[in-house]
Amino acid sequence: MVRGATPCLTVWKPETMKSPTSFSSAGKSVAVIGGGITGVTTAYALAKRGFAVTLFEKHRYAAMETSFANGGQLSASNAEVWNHWSTIFKGLKWMLKSDAPLLVNPKPSWHKLSWFAEFIGNMPHYRRNTIETTRLAVAAREHLFAWARAEGVDFDLKREGILHIYRDKKGFDHAGEVSKMLAEGGLPRRAVTPSEMQAIEPTLAGSYYGGYFTESDSTGDIHKFTNGLAAALLRMGVQCLYEQDVVALRSDGQKASVTVREGAEQVVHPFESLVVCAGVESRGFSAQLGDRVNIYPVKGYSITVHLNDAQSQAAAPTVSLLDDETKLVTSRLGADRFRVAGTAEFNGYNKDIRADRIRPLVEWVNQCFPGINTRQVVPWAGLRPMLPNMMPRVGRGRQANVFYNTGHGHLGWTLSAVTADMVADVVLGALRPGFIPASATPALVLPG
Repeated sequence: MVRGATPCLTVWKPETMKSPTSFSSAGKSVAVIGGGITGVTTAYALAKRGFAVTLFEKHRYAAMETSFANGGQLSASNAEVWNHWSTIFKGLKWMLKSDAPLLVNPKPSWHKLSWFAEFIGNMPHYRRNTIETTRLAVAAREHLFAWARAEGVDFDLKREGILHIYRDKKGFDHAGEVSKMLAEGGLPRRAVTPSEMQAIEPTLAGSYYGGYFTESDSTGDIHKFTNGLAAALLRMGVQCLYEQDVVALRSDGQKASVTVREGAEQVVHPFESLVVCAGVESRGFSAQLGDRVNIYPVKGYSITVHLNDAQSQAAAPTVSLLDDETKLVTSRLGADRFRVAGTAEFNGYNKDIRADRIRPLVEWVNQCFPGINTRQVVPWAGLRPMLPNMMPRVGRGRQANVFYNTGHGHLGWTLSAVTADMVADVVLGALRPGFIPASATPALVLPG
C-alpha cells in the first residue's frame, strides 16, 4: 500500500448492474496465490466470471494455516478497528505479562517498528475505517451464504447471533460508542441487561455489567467451508495445484509468471494476470512485484473443546460470545465441538503454540462454563495478516495485471466473500475500461 493511502467506498447502484459475463473473460488465465479462505473465495469469484483460474497452495489441502481453526465468527459486530489509544495503553501495560490478551515482544525490528508507526498514523481514521469495515462485513454475508447454498457446502452454520459481554461500566460504555459507528455502517445491535444476557445464553456463568447482542451475526467452521468451496472449484474446472512451493512471482504488466520449486528444479507457469491472496506471505510476494504491502503476522490462539459427553454438550453455549475484557470469542461447531479463540501476539513469524498462551483459554472455559469437561482440548495457533490501518488490501498493484486480496487481519472469515467478489470485478474491469461491477456491494479501493 502507498504510505498514507486511504480507502474509499463507492456504492454501485443496482440499476447500473451488468452480468459478470457481459464482457468476454473466457480463456483469460489468472493465477491465485494462496489456498486459504481469501484465495479459495477469490478463485471461486473469478471462475464465476469465466476466467481460467489456477490456484497455488503450498499445503496438501486448502485452509491449513490461518483458515484452519479460527474463532468461527462471521461477526460484523467485531468490525471495530484497533487503531485506538486504548490498544496502545493495553499493549504497554501487558508487555511483560506472558498470558496477556495482547502481547508485544519488546525485541525491536524494522518491520515491527514501521508497522506500529503506521498503525499510530492511522488513528485519526479509526471511526471512518470502523464504519467502512462494518459495511463490508454486512455486504459479505449474503455472498457467503448464497455460495454455500449454491454449492451445497455444510459448514456447521449457526445463525444464533453474537453476544458481547462486559464486566464493567467502562467497557460497556465504550461498546455503546462503537454501536453508534456500527449503526452508521448498517448494523443494528442492542444493549442487554444481565438478566437478558442470561435469557439469551442460559449456560453462561459469572457476573456481568451488561452486554450487546447482534442477532444478525452468525458462526461456522471456516475449514469446512473453505474445503467445501475448494471442491466446488474442481467441479468448475479450476486447476487447484497443492503442495506448491512458490518461490517467485513476476510481471511486466502484460504477462505474469509463477515460479515453483519441484525438487532441485524450478518450473515457471505463465499467466495473463495474478492475484496475491497469500496471507502473511503476501508482504514478501508484493516486494517481488514492486509493491509494498506492509502486513505484520499477528498470532492468535484457539482451543477446540471436544464435547464427548451429554453433560458437556448441555453445558456448552449455542449462542456465540465475545468477551471484550479477555479478547476471546466462542463458537459452537455442531453438537460436539466448542471453539474458543482470541488474543493477539506480535512476535514475528513465530508459529509456536505456547502453553502459557493456551492456559488462559482453558481457564476461561472452566470459569464461564464450569459444566464443560475440558480434558479433550486441541490447541492451535495461526498468524493473522494485518495491515496498519486494519483494512484489507483489495485491488490493483503497480503492474496492470497484478492484484491483491489480502491483509484482512482478524476478519478474514467475515470479509472474505465480499472482497473476493470485489477483486474479481477489478480483474474483470482491467480487461475493459469503463466496466461497471456486477455486484451491488461496496467497493473498497486501496491505491497500489
